[in-house]
Amino acid sequence: MNAKKIILKIAGMSCATCALNNEKALLKTKGILSASVNFAVKKAYIEYNADTLSEKDVRQVIVSNGYIVEDGENHESMRHATHLQNGAHEHGGEDVAKNWKFFFWSGILSLPLLLDMFVKIQTGIILAKIDLAMWIYLALATVVVFFFGGRFHRMAFLQAKRGRANMDTLVSMGTLVAYFFSVWAMFSDKNTFFETAALIITLILLGKYFEAKSTGRAGEAMKKLMELGVKRAHLLSDGREVETDIPEIEVGNILLVKPGEKIPLDGEITEGESSVDESMLTGESLPIEKRKGSRVYGATLNQDGILKVRVTQTGEDTILAQIIKATEEAQGAKAPIQKLADRVSGVFVPIVIAIAMLTFAIWYFSFSDLPQAIISAVSVLVIACPCALGLATPTAIMVGTGRGSRNGILFKSGESFEKIKEITMVAFDKTGTLTEGKPHVEKIIPNPEYKFGEIDILKIAGSLAKLSTHPFSKAVFEFAKEKKVELTEVENVREIKGKGISAECVKHKTRLLVGNERLMKENSLNVDWTDDLKNETAHQSGSALFVAHSFQVVGMIVLSDKLRRETKQVIKDLRKMGMKIALITGDNAGTASKIGRELQIQKIVADVLPNEKASEIKKLQASKEKIMFVGDGINDAPSLIQADLGIAMGAGSDIAKESGQIILVQNNLEKVVEAIKISRATYRTIRQNLFWAFFYNVIAIPLAAFGFLNPILSAAAMSMSSISVVLNSLRINRK
Repeated sequence: MNAKKIILKIAGMSCATCALNNEKALLKTKGILSASVNFAVKKAYIEYNADTLSEKDVRQVIVSNGYIVEDGENHESMRHATHLQNGAHEHGGEDVAKNWKFFFWSGILSLPLLLDMFVKIQTGIILAKIDLAMWIYLALATVVVFFFGGRFHRMAFLQAKRGRANMDTLVSMGTLVAYFFSVWAMFSDKNTFFETAALIITLILLGKYFEAKSTGRAGEAMKKLMELGVKRAHLLSDGREVETDIPEIEVGNILLVKPGEKIPLDGEITEGESSVDESMLTGESLPIEKRKGSRVYGATLNQDGILKVRVTQTGEDTILAQIIKATEEAQGAKAPIQKLADRVSGVFVPIVIAIAMLTFAIWYFSFSDLPQAIISAVSVLVIACPCALGLATPTAIMVGTGRGSRNGILFKSGESFEKIKEITMVAFDKTGTLTEGKPHVEKIIPNPEYKFGEIDILKIAGSLAKLSTHPFSKAVFEFAKEKKVELTEVENVREIKGKGISAECVKHKTRLLVGNERLMKENSLNVDWTDDLKNETAHQSGSALFVAHSFQVVGMIVLSDKLRRETKQVIKDLRKMGMKIALITGDNAGTASKIGRELQIQKIVADVLPNEKASEIKKLQASKEKIMFVGDGINDAPSLIQADLGIAMGAGSDIAKESGQIILVQNNLEKVVEAIKISRATYRTIRQNLFWAFFYNVIAIPLAAFGFLNPILSAAAMSMSSISVVLNSLRINRK
């Protein structure tokens, strides 16, 4: 199956019911695998089977539903990040400007009608037995209701054709009832409500303007991410410097980056040294020293040196593109709590229409008061606001994910915010997570039974370590290079995951082993001679690697790995948050216990192979714990998936492929605490938004039905309810 993802910008959605209707229509379509429509950002996130449907077919589903699919928002990848950046500004700016323009002119034309509420103007000029002033009011109300309010009537009509209703239906019904009653009253010499119809449209347009402006602020982080990209670069070709557009740059090209310029794309420094400010991607304020061989990322700022950079990633593969993609997908995702709002929105409008009709019937038949019956019914229609329900969750997620992305924390789904509240225990991997992940050789201890000195042991270990990418192997190999040890050639190399390496010496045909105690015992090798030494060394300061030559353990290498500078404070902060702490590591029990004592961690699981960590997490979950696992995101992939919530550290260029639901771009443990704080603040805001959205309607609709609110106040209150939800979400940025 050829699954394809697209993001479509939808115009014409006015409330959560619109989003829900589009979502249902998409999900009913054969060939569409998943669909989520976000009212706040006016976008549909769709995955479909390209063997069954074309993109045109998918778009047609939305068009047939009565809405408009705008061009320029679709992207399967982030190759078009620059195009998206321009599109985001255009659409956002157009929405705000258009709403302001409509409100302004609608307000100007409604002003005379508003004045008529206080001062009854008579011109004395009579046309068809009606004063000229009333004819002017009719003309003004007609323009406001049918031109400036045309969008509401048009969408209400399209929804009615399909047997559905949304917020436009409520606004359209309310204003048309007030307008046509006023036309009848005008010719019947009774009180008119032209000002009511016109001012409802005007106030709702004002609300739409503020809503567009506020939701634009909520998505500001996304826009800023898109603005980070560079449009042109200095390409070195045949010794010449050529100004080239970014899309034309290919992997392997050499770019020249001058002081004060942004690095155009991800790459590796081939020449030069400089300090690079990576704060825009990682949230780390201090610049990082870079030299030949260092990795650099697109959109980061070269501060003071001239660099030559070989491009390693372009387009959708760059870390910036993947951050934008991950952030946008998270903003489009729905948190489980939103299902409640969706269910309510699905039946909300029909219920409001029924309440309005009941209100009219009671006032008219019980009190014989036609004007009051109309006013109260219109107030019920206008004050009801499914918009606030639709904005409650997505705006909070937009701001929360934006706050996270600015600080180097990527939330890959809206679900993460809700899961945080259930977490009872944080389980850590050790190497590269609690520690720096850069072990170094502390000492070499020869076995006194054999005539192998420290250099001989290092020669064996270094020869095997050269062929492995494990952190311990890298440390041994680097130490051998530092000591200028001449390494021997080996063959039949086999890396035993979680245990060590075996090989044969090409020259002497002897078997060589380097690894942990488990590997030695599996090969029936005696390590008893190290018992006393281990108590003095490995169990207190680091991890032990045993070196075997011709089925004899000839020595031991002790490696140590320092705790990160922030680790102790992070553990303290997590405890203050009410979290239990666990350590799950492949290191020996002695090393793990030492770390545990230093950090005061009670739950320690040691000597665990990478593929066994997920099983250990399962055991903890079986004891009713909700686990957040923090690991490096590569060896720990099964554990990150098994945990109730996974946080992958230092994901680098593999962000899109990582198993964790939360990705820390910067390899900084403090971001774990920050991620929890942002998640809690976001979820708390979602609950507040939903509470006030429900509470508003529960209180406001009865007040309108009993005649305590007129339609004009109802329109103002309806607009303010949506704006208040967005403004409350923006508070996440200040917490």
